[in-house]
Amino acid sequence: MKLIRIVAPPLAANCYLLIDEKKAIIDVGGDAEFILKAIKKYFEPKKLDYVFLTHSHYDHASAAGFFKGTSRIAIHEEELGLMRMQSFSPILGLRFKFFDPDIVLKGGERFCLGETTLEVIHTPGHSPGSVCFYEPNRKWLFSGDTVFAHGNFGRYDLPGGDAMKLLKSIEMLSKLDVENLYPGHEDLVEGNARESILESLKIAKMFI
Repeated sequence: MKLIRIVAPPLAANCYLLIDEKKAIIDVGGDAEFILKAIKKYFEPKKLDYVFLTHSHYDHASAAGFFKGTSRIAIHEEELGLMRMQSFSPILGLRFKFFDPDIVLKGGERFCLGETTLEVIHTPGHSPGSVCFYEPNRKWLFSGDTVFAHGNFGRYDLPGGDAMKLLKSIEMLSKLDVENLYPGHEDLVEGNARESILESLKIAKMFI
């Protein structure tokens, strides 16, 4: 199994390519040409089995529609309304390419890629259907925009955001055994990442 981070435009979102018996990517950014070119360094994009989206914000997901028909696209059911809204409203000159997902997540699903298993955790707050993906054997958490390194956490002032739900989501994540944290932006935390999540919880409680 191989994990590759790709930092994608327009807002430097972290996308994570997982190369295993089955191939997957967690988030795809907003520039289809960029992400397709990045994947081609390792294999042909049409061989990608899954596109897993942590949420529907354009900087993480607006390139996803270009994978429709070749990869199975998964997103939480509570993001569908927000995704439709974005498809009608260009942001920073970008128009969200709406798509019908192949897999509608509810939380609790498990996807086996080979050596890698991803568990879906519904973590609303940053957006209604934000999810994290947890790899229980390696103790990896792909946290989207729910929590970040250095005690940072996601904003909740965008459409569909909810401060109290975000706080509860961070509390839930703080109970997981997490060794490595792979967030939706900026730095990774490799080693003892649960301490970073606990710091995010401590700071969130001060401001929410």
